[in-house]
Amino acid sequence: MTMAVYRLHALVCAGAGCVSSNCKAVEAALQDELKKAGIADEVKVVETGCIGTCDLGPLIVVYPEGVFYQRLTPDDAREIVNEHFIKGRIVKRLLYRPSEGAEPVARTSDMDFFRRQYRIALRNTGVINPEVIEEYIARDGYTALGKVLSSMTREEVIDEIKRSGLRGRGGAGFPTGLKWEFAYKAPGDEKYVVCNADEGDPGAFMDRSILEGDPHSVIEAMCIAGYAIGAKQGFVYVRAEYPLAVQRLSKAIHQAREYGLLGKNIFGTDFSFDIEIRVGAGAFVCGEETALLTSIEGKRGEPRPRPPFPAVKGVFGKPTLLNNVETYANICPIILNGADWFAKIGTEKSRGTKVFAVAGDINNTGLVEVPMGTTLREIIFDIGGGIPKGKKFKAAQTGGPSGGCLTEEHLDIPMDYESLTQVGSMMGSGGLIVMDENTCMVDIARFFLEFTRDESCGKCTPCRVGTKRMLEILNRLTEGKGEEGDIEKLEALAKYIKANSLCGLGQSAPNPVLSTLRHFRHEYEAHVREKRCPAGQCPALTNFYIEPELCRGCGLCVKVCPENAISGNRREPHAIDTDRCVKCGACQEKCPFDAIVRR
Repeated sequence: MTMAVYRLHALVCAGAGCVSSNCKAVEAALQDELKKAGIADEVKVVETGCIGTCDLGPLIVVYPEGVFYQRLTPDDAREIVNEHFIKGRIVKRLLYRPSEGAEPVARTSDMDFFRRQYRIALRNTGVINPEVIEEYIARDGYTALGKVLSSMTREEVIDEIKRSGLRGRGGAGFPTGLKWEFAYKAPGDEKYVVCNADEGDPGAFMDRSILEGDPHSVIEAMCIAGYAIGAKQGFVYVRAEYPLAVQRLSKAIHQAREYGLLGKNIFGTDFSFDIEIRVGAGAFVCGEETALLTSIEGKRGEPRPRPPFPAVKGVFGKPTLLNNVETYANICPIILNGADWFAKIGTEKSRGTKVFAVAGDINNTGLVEVPMGTTLREIIFDIGGGIPKGKKFKAAQTGGPSGGCLTEEHLDIPMDYESLTQVGSMMGSGGLIVMDENTCMVDIARFFLEFTRDESCGKCTPCRVGTKRMLEILNRLTEGKGEEGDIEKLEALAKYIKANSLCGLGQSAPNPVLSTLRHFRHEYEAHVREKRCPAGQCPALTNFYIEPELCRGCGLCVKVCPENAISGNRREPHAIDTDRCVKCGACQEKCPFDAIVRR
């Protein structure tokens, strides 16, 4: 059989973000135009996982040049085919521009977003078709498993992971090799390997993107873990809100079984291992390891006291190894390249790379993977492209609702476990939400606390009741009803909840409040004493105004105001009647001149 040789490969990003922005229609139009042009046998269209630049989709990358086309519509397909694929001329209007008015950048190799990254966990996402096992195998897929089963003892595998310095990428950063060793040494004939894919932090999508874009990397790593600790069964616990990840992971498991890479006597050895998917209902508390294992058993997902730890008594009461998706995604490269190779990346105590989901007030949102120790400034301003509209950086929330905020004084802090902990934040799973000068830090703390209050399982009183009391105080502050002593009550409650809650959710729930109080206490005081929101974001404490020197009198704000609170003659500055204004913000959104402000 003769294999087709393609002149070009057009990689269509088909991660969840691009699917929701209609990438399938773009792909269909591209296929159709290729057929019309008679070159469908010259250009291979490949569906990939998330390429990383999530705000620029739908997008395609054309190889071998690596030309990057962004924010495409089905109507753009004809021009790409006729100009680029047939005539060899890059379509400049569809290229990425680093900033407004800047020259377009044609290739991914010239984009700071890509060239400043070091991809290990994301090595295949956006590069291969995740639904074709042969593409994974072509990039050394299952070679690490073959190496392990043919030439390494269990002790040697565990020692390799220990020497690499890999730490768990799901939160606390516990040494991965040590956790494997505990599970290996735990007595018992029946053991389990579990993958935590219950990624629930607001703004975090690292694990989801790996499962969608490179599911076999997790399957292969779980097999290696199973061999290392003596387990025959694995479970992937993934939330139901990730239907695309579940679909692609299910297909990958089926393909691996067909190839004999899962199931009985893998690679003709006496090692057998299989994987099942357990779909969670989306409870944030099930990201806590004991609650997750309880949920796998079919029970209500509630945490239990530790010890005993899962490595001794986990799912079904048996020794269980539990790591998250990103941790497993690092295993195969370590086995293939060696522990010394991995240990040279990152910092002395935080080895390797870390994937961050960058979102919020930043020009380039998306997934980035950088060596541990890369500074916050590099991530935000070099890779992320800085803050939109020339606004000032104010803060960044790391570690999701369990983390803390970093301010301008922390821009040069190395992003590693120890450095973040020292300044009152944490790595967490890798969520990184950037905030500009117009962000109200009291409202941010309220947002995260509302999330953890809703997600509390209710098992222990400090978390169940304490977070509710804290949220009531924060709501009062943002509604202009704060009283003297409220800030002190917040601090006292936060410290009590942190010290007395049963699991990590409650113990870390007060972190955003404590962190914003440490760095932005003056904003809390302004809400209480002056009944004023310095950032102009809390509706009860602010009013909308039109800056006369910026207003062109276009009248767009008048048309969208639901209360007829805006008046003025055409081509003359308008004004807002603050007594009639209901503070909906429609006028500010519509104004093309940024003449409407809140203060």
